[in-house]
Amino acid sequence: MTERLMLLDTASLYFRAFHGVPETIRREDGTPVNAVRGLLDMIARLTADFGATHLVACWDDDWRPQWRVDLIPSYKAHRVERQVADGPDVETVPAGLVAQVPLIRHVLGLAGIAVVGAPEHEADDVIGTYAARAELPVDVVTGDRDLFQVVSDARGVRVVYTARGMKNLETVTDAVVVDKYRVLPEQYADYAVLRGDASDGLPGVAGIGEKSAATLLARFGTLEGLLEAAEDPASGLPAPMRAKLAAAADYLDVAPAVVNVVRDLDLPTLDAAAARLRAVDGGPRRELEGLAAAWNLGGSVKRLLAALDRHG
Repeated sequence: MTERLMLLDTASLYFRAFHGVPETIRREDGTPVNAVRGLLDMIARLTADFGATHLVACWDDDWRPQWRVDLIPSYKAHRVERQVADGPDVETVPAGLVAQVPLIRHVLGLAGIAVVGAPEHEADDVIGTYAARAELPVDVVTGDRDLFQVVSDARGVRVVYTARGMKNLETVTDAVVVDKYRVLPEQYADYAVLRGDASDGLPGVAGIGEKSAATLLARFGTLEGLLEAAEDPASGLPAPMRAKLAAAADYLDVAPAVVNVVRDLDLPTLDAAAARLRAVDGGPRRELEGLAAAWNLGGSVKRLLAALDRHG
């Protein structure tokens, strides 16, 4: 079997599972388990369909890092339920999902699936670091288009994009990014800076939309090249565009650090994280099988165990 690494944007997937599986599926005590069941089914299917031999469930140790907020205060501000003085802000999460997150962590641990986060960083940064470091082909599973910036045919890094649901997965390569956005994957972060992203609270540059952002990057290559052109009277950049960039100068100074995923975190190696998939045996298997009954996890645990059994 050709070795492949799969990196899960875990929160993206369990949010999707929660909204895609009826919340009426509950434990005997009334706790919903729809997100748990949905996520386990996703993992079973994804690892089999894409031939993963290594898997890391990348975790949001901090879903809204303070250092990003310090640079752009509006960053994810609309998703804050409660601010915390000495720790990560509390994200607005459906009540039925809150109780399931610890259950998800527990089940992943019993299944021997590596869960890796990093203090003061998001799962995207964990993904960016592993994707940059990987010596194996990589599939990044996410519903977040921000991670298109890590796509690289040359390095064998693809995104398995879940935004249209598990029945309509899209494998994103260099060509797909270019076809959709008219920019290269390595230009995608600059494109997002210019265009902005309301879902992340990024204002973008007023008057620059998707089409103009792509046109500017096609001409000048990078945001840095564009800003240099804005300072060069001989560059041919129209005066109205210079004015738009000048008006957004403070934002453009800090936005790249917010939008670009971190690629140099101090993370455990794949071996140290126990990322290689393997069959679950002994006590952990018996406990998982017991949980399948006690937690009303239906066939989800059985399907996950069957997928892992393929790895001996």
